[in-house]
Amino acid sequence: MKAANWIAGAAVALGGAVLANDLVARRNEARHPPRGRFLTVDGVRLHFLERGAAQAGPTVVLLHGNGAMAEDFALSGILDELARHHHVIAFDRPGFGYSDRPRRHIWTAAAQARLLRHALRRMGIQRSVVAGHSWGTLVALEMALQRPDQVAALVLMSGYFTPTLRMDVPAFSGPAIPILGDVMRYTISPLIAWAITPLLFRRIFSPGPVPAHFAEGFPTGLALRPSQLRAAAADTALMIPGAAATRNRHGEVRMPVLILAGADDQIADVGRQSARLHRDIPGSELRLVPGAGHMIHHAAPEAVVQAIRDAADRVRDERARD
Repeated sequence: MKAANWIAGAAVALGGAVLANDLVARRNEARHPPRGRFLTVDGVRLHFLERGAAQAGPTVVLLHGNGAMAEDFALSGILDELARHHHVIAFDRPGFGYSDRPRRHIWTAAAQARLLRHALRRMGIQRSVVAGHSWGTLVALEMALQRPDQVAALVLMSGYFTPTLRMDVPAFSGPAIPILGDVMRYTISPLIAWAITPLLFRRIFSPGPVPAHFAEGFPTGLALRPSQLRAAAADTALMIPGAAATRNRHGEVRMPVLILAGADDQIADVGRQSARLHRDIPGSELRLVPGAGHMIHHAAPEAVVQAIRDAADRVRDERARD
């Protein structure tokens, strides 16, 4: 009898947690409605922000890191700054922001790259400068390797390119586990995430402080919805395999490549990651920003904008020589 009562009580508690987390997620979506446009491609509904008009240079495509969304680029200021001279598209990658992440697929970096390439084609964009941050660099590299004719240049910021032992992978992959992960992300995972998010924010911005514009403006509630927690956990689990998939193909990248990193990045080791990629890609350029951490587009937005503009200029120069 006691066991039955315990089971019944646990079921009620879990059910209450599910309802509460669902309600909180809906309220956060109401507070932060989608600010961009939607496009359905290959059966997946994608959300993206679009700024600027088509001009002489190639379109710039921005790909955010794990746990973030396209809004992060708007918040940093680089989206609107780039739009002064470029047509710019910032995607919510599958499962983040307001983009879907169907469970029938394993959303590796390669799968995400194919989806986004198809989306760009549907939008009439034949070639683009692709700029990725953190996990987004894996997708950007895959796009360049899959169809180099569609990627005019790469700008890779704070990236992870070489497989290494990462303690955060087992620690943060739980919500992606089938069934058990579903229970976690609708019950305890949002509570744990709310508790540790301030610590995570301090770490990704270290050695600098979390800037006020980010602390006040980032839609944390959207990032901690059960759906996005699953996407973030899955990306965490797929990070090392994603880097391993392209590790021996870096030398195949032939378009202009600019690699940026904060010299004091606490998340991705600069020597093992960005500096090594620079050695692997002939003709690439490595730019390190002193005093900056992992969130380089917030810590040094001018350096990021300049790198992307320089990449676009190189594309124009190559076209002029041809």
